[in-house]
Amino acid sequence: MTAPWRRRQDPLEPPPAVQVELVVARYRESVRWVRNVPSSVQVTIYDKGGDLDPALLPWARVEPLPNVGHEGHTYLHHLATRHDTLAPVTVFCQGHPFDHAWDLHPWLRDLVAGRREVRDFQWIGFIIDTDDSRGRRLFVPWDRNSDGRELAVDEFHEALLGTSCPSVMHFYLGAQFAVAAECVRRRPREFYRRACALAASFPDAAHCLERIWDRVFGVVGVDPAFMEARQTRHLRSTRRLREGMAGTDRPA
Repeated sequence: MTAPWRRRQDPLEPPPAVQVELVVARYRESVRWVRNVPSSVQVTIYDKGGDLDPALLPWARVEPLPNVGHEGHTYLHHLATRHDTLAPVTVFCQGHPFDHAWDLHPWLRDLVAGRREVRDFQWIGFIIDTDDSRGRRLFVPWDRNSDGRELAVDEFHEALLGTSCPSVMHFYLGAQFAVAAECVRRRPREFYRRACALAASFPDAAHCLERIWDRVFGVVGVDPAFMEARQTRHLRSTRRLREGMAGTDRPA
């Protein structure tokens, strides 16, 4: 029998200043990297790949889910089912989070040590980008969108939130973020149940959600003034990004 993946302990790690849960939306990615998450963080892995042995992660919650709706459905499932029992801060990430948040491990260490605070909602990542309400800037020319179809963010926004979609949206690439329980509970559990069902049925829902996760929680996560009239902002230079990735914990 394969031995469980041991979670690394840091004897110098300070006691947590906040209670944090990390929610991982996994398909078939290796999640051995969660061994390096601070031991004070509760790890919950939702597995849509069907090939993850929970016995390998005895210190994590592992729950199978049907393979629908990508990470958007996964996150909303957690928000709906745990609405009244959420951790004070929940961090949502993909099964391989490092392409869009190479510094996730130090980010989490800063959070549990009290060097970082999440009051409502905070994107996680290093590239802020811009798209319009039909995905014409990013989604239509995307190399994985082989048929060049539009992304109906406007229709999804209307169906979910009942309001018109803004003409442009600034968001962090990767659909990864942290949110406080109080911010989540400004909307009732039924809202997240309905959103979860919509994420399972609406075409390209996960890509729509990637652009509006902040608005799901009733906030604007990127101040338009911060963009300084740019469409894309890299929060680190390319050189510093390469240097940072070289020293970052990567998946085994």
